[in-house]
Amino acid sequence: MGPLSGFRIVEFAGIGPAPMCCMLLADLGADVVRLERLEPSGLGVQSPDRFKLLHRSRPAIAVDLKHKDGVALALRLVGKADALVEGFRPGVMERLGLGPEPCLASNPRLVYGRMTGWGQTGPLAPTAGHDLDYIALAGVLHAVGRAGQKPTPPLNLVGDFGGGALYLAMGVLAALLEASRSGKGQIVDAAMAEGAASLLTPFFGLHAAGQMTLERGVNTLDSGAFFYETYECADGEFIAVAAIEPKFYAELLQRLELDPASLPKQGDRGRWPEGKATLAAKFKTKRRDEWLSLFEGGDACVAPVLSLEEAPRHPHAVARHSFVEIEGVTQPVPAPRFSRTQNATPTAPKPPDADALRGWGLSADEIATLRTAKIVG
Repeated sequence: MGPLSGFRIVEFAGIGPAPMCCMLLADLGADVVRLERLEPSGLGVQSPDRFKLLHRSRPAIAVDLKHKDGVALALRLVGKADALVEGFRPGVMERLGLGPEPCLASNPRLVYGRMTGWGQTGPLAPTAGHDLDYIALAGVLHAVGRAGQKPTPPLNLVGDFGGGALYLAMGVLAALLEASRSGKGQIVDAAMAEGAASLLTPFFGLHAAGQMTLERGVNTLDSGAFFYETYECADGEFIAVAAIEPKFYAELLQRLELDPASLPKQGDRGRWPEGKATLAAKFKTKRRDEWLSLFEGGDACVAPVLSLEEAPRHPHAVARHSFVEIEGVTQPVPAPRFSRTQNATPTAPKPPDADALRGWGLSADEIATLRTAKIVG
C-alpha cells in the first residue's frame, strides 16, 4: 500500500534525520531495509525497540560492514534497490567500500541519498555537529526567541527533521522521478544547514523589505505581536492566538468582548506590549476549556496549546484518525494522505533479523551461511 509501493531502498542505519527520512519513505509504501551494526553503536538515546518510532514500518539486518563479505552483501542489496540513504560524515561510506562509485557501478539507476549537517564539501564538512549547530549557522537560531532573551532551541525540528529529513526525502523522490525518465541514477547531497536556511527563504525577503528586524521577539511571527502570541489561562494552561488578518482579529476581539478602541492598531508596533498586557489579563480570567467553548466554530484563529498526551485526544485528531496506537505506543499516522494509493498502518519497530534478507532474494541457506560466518547477526 502507499504511493511508493514497489520502490526498494537500502538504509544505512544512523540517528536523527536519515532514519526520519526513511521512516517517511517507508510510511508511504517503500520497501526499506535498514542495515544496522553488529554491535550497538552507542549513538542516540537507547530504549526498547518499540519506542524507536523512527525505525517503524521496515525490517532491519545487522551486518558487519568492516568485513569484505558484509560489504559484498550490502552491494548485492544495493544492486536490487532504487535508492540508498546514508547519514555518515563525508568519506565514511567511501572507506567502507560503499561510496557512490562502487554502488552506482553495480546499479547505474541508483539514487544515492546522502545526509550530513554541513554537506559533502566545504571547510566544515569533516567536522561534527548537531541540529543546534546547523540552525545556528543557517541563521534560524538567531531569529527564534523572545525579546531580551537568548536564542531558544526549537527542539530539533528545524535542522534534523525539517531541513534534513524532509529535504532529503524530497531530493530522493525528485531523483527517482528523473531516473524513471533518464534511466540514470545520481547523488543527492542534502545538508541540514542548507535545508534549514531554505526554510528561512521568506524571512530573508521580509528582512530585505524592511518588514522584519534582526531583534528577536519584536516581529509579527516571533512573539512580538500581541495578536500572534500564547497566553496563560486561569488554570495555568495556555492558548495560542494567531489572528493576523484584520477580519480574524476583529472576530478575536468580538469573542473576547474587547473594544477595538481599547487596543493598539495592529500595525502600531510601538504599542504591541500594551496589547499583550490587555490580552494577557483577559485570558487569565477563564480556564482554557472555557475559552475554547467561546471560540468554538469561529475564525478567530485560536487553538489550545496541547501536550504530547493531549494532542491525540483532541476531537479533530480523533475524527481524522491522526494518531494510532501500536504495541501500546501512541504515534502520528503517516502523512500526507492519498485518495487512491492509501498509506498502510505503520508497523512497530523491530530488532534486526537476518531473515528479512529473504525478501531481497537471498535463500535460507545463504542466510545461514552468513550467520555462521558472523557476517549478519
